[in-house]
Amino acid sequence: MSFTRRKFIKVTSATAAGVGIVPTLAAQLIPSPIGNNVNVNVFSKCLQFLNYEELGETLAKLGFSGADLTVRNNGHVLPENVKRDLPKAVKALQKAGVDAPMIVTGINDANDRLTEDILGTAADSGITYYRMGYYKFDDKLSVFQNLDNCKRRLEKLEKLNRKYNIKVGYQNHSGPWGMVGGAVWDLHYILKDFDPEYVGVQYDIAHSMVEGGYSWEIALKIIEPWINSLAIKDFLWKKGEKRWEPEWVPLGEGMVDFKKYADDAQRLLTTKPITIHCEYDLGGAEFGRTNPTMSPKDIYRKLTDDLHYFNNKLLKS
Repeated sequence: MSFTRRKFIKVTSATAAGVGIVPTLAAQLIPSPIGNNVNVNVFSKCLQFLNYEELGETLAKLGFSGADLTVRNNGHVLPENVKRDLPKAVKALQKAGVDAPMIVTGINDANDRLTEDILGTAADSGITYYRMGYYKFDDKLSVFQNLDNCKRRLEKLEKLNRKYNIKVGYQNHSGPWGMVGGAVWDLHYILKDFDPEYVGVQYDIAHSMVEGGYSWEIALKIIEPWINSLAIKDFLWKKGEKRWEPEWVPLGEGMVDFKKYADDAQRLLTTKPITIHCEYDLGGAEFGRTNPTMSPKDIYRKLTDDLHYFNNKLLKS
C-alpha cells in the first residue's frame, strides 16, 4: 500500500507527537545532543513526498540541522520555478527552525539559461553551497583531453560563483557510467588550480570506497584541500545479473570503514557541512517518489538511525 501525502502527514504527526502509534516514539526518534555545532543535513530526495512546510517540521522533529534541498528536475524545487519556489522553501524550513545551507542541482554549464537564476536566487536566500551536475568521459577523446574540457567549463562556473559568493561542490560518484570524478585523482587534476573558496568537492566516502577499497585514503589526502562538504552513506557489494554491484544500506551495516574515516577526516567531519544520503530501500522514497510504500514511522526510524550512527560513531567527543 502506498501512502498519500495526507495520510503520510496524519500518521507522521501522530508519530512525532508520540501518540496514537507508539507513546514514546517521538522521544526515541530525536538524537541525543552531541555537544558541538556540526551541521548535519539530510539529502531531501528521500523526502520529496513532503511539501516545504512539512519538510521543515519533520526534519526539526527528527533532529536534523537542515536540508540539502533538491533544486533540479523532479526535485523539491523545479529549476524553471526557482525564483518563486526556492525562497518559499527556505522560509518554510527556517520557520521550523531548520537550516537551508545547501542545495543539489543539475548545473554543469554556466551558459545554461537557468544557471544564473538558480545561483542568484540561492545566494539571495542565504544558501552558500550547491552540488553541481556531473561530467562524463567522451570515449572519442583521451582521458586528459576530457579533464581539460571539464576545467574550461568549471572556469566559467567559478566566475559565476564569485559573482554570487557561493561555493560549488562536485560529488565523486562511482559506477559504470563513465562519470568524471569517480577515481578522485581526476578531480585533483581538474581542481588543482582553482580557488577552493569557490570550487571544490562534495566528498562521498562510500563512492570513494566503491572505486578504491584501499586507495581511498590516498585519494582523500589528495583532494582534502578542495573538500567543502561531505556526503555520508554506506554500501555492500552484491552479485547482480551481469556484474557485482554496490547496494546502499543504512550506516554501519555495510563495508565503509567509518572508524578509519573518522580518524582520518575528523577535522572535515566537524567543520564542513554534512549531508546524509538515505538511498537504501525506503519503499521508493529513496528514488524521490511521492507515494512511498514504506510507512512513515519506518522511514523516519531509518533516517534517525543514520543520524544516531553519525553522531555516535563518526564524531569524537
